[in-house]
Amino acid sequence: MPDLTSSVVLVTGANGGIGTQFVHEALERGSSKVYATARSPREWDDPRVVALRLDVTDPESIAAAVAAAPDVTVLVNNAGVSPSTGSLLNLSEEELRGSMETNFFGPLRLARAFTPVLAAAPGAALINIHSVLSWFATAGVYSVSKAALWSATNALRLELAPSGVHVVGVHAGWVDTPMAAHAPGPKLDPANLVRQVFDAVEADEFEVLADEASKQVKGALSAPIEALYPQLASATS
Repeated sequence: MPDLTSSVVLVTGANGGIGTQFVHEALERGSSKVYATARSPREWDDPRVVALRLDVTDPESIAAAVAAAPDVTVLVNNAGVSPSTGSLLNLSEEELRGSMETNFFGPLRLARAFTPVLAAAPGAALINIHSVLSWFATAGVYSVSKAALWSATNALRLELAPSGVHVVGVHAGWVDTPMAAHAPGPKLDPANLVRQVFDAVEADEFEVLADEASKQVKGALSAPIEALYPQLASATS
């Protein structure tokens, strides 16, 4: 069973609102070290935090991170980007590919690169941050990339289970961070989200549905497609 006490955690996208909360919460739960990674790492006022440069779209940067952090026991794939538009038809080719590189290929590359490290650590865990939009295709390539990551998480969970690496997938709606500043309506507190994630890790749970939106959308997946996307019914009437 994963235990965060004395664990060594690596967080991608650590400068953002959710990533920063992962760093703080890991320390609160007794982690001995946290690698706080970002493309432009910042200073942290805690000797237990190691700022590490990491570009999840760059295989050489990932290889350097594995070499610099050979003692990781918990990998948190949190880094992500949201494109300028939700339309698959209007987005530039560069933004399409960039979103898939950051939101899908990056976490998958990191999981592959750190697998030998995690497999050698008792009680290791891999955490992938998805979104309710991985089940609800209203955000164009963001939904597509997160859906791909969700599927990869399921596959990685099966492949890593024999090695004792526990894989947790996380679904949430809007979280109160700068990335969601434009979104109306209620938003989940990042601290609340991260507490739920680490609680799930320590309880050996495989999936986190962090808010009502995620629970409702997952429940709707077994219904006819028109129930999830009522605009389809009106489009064909």
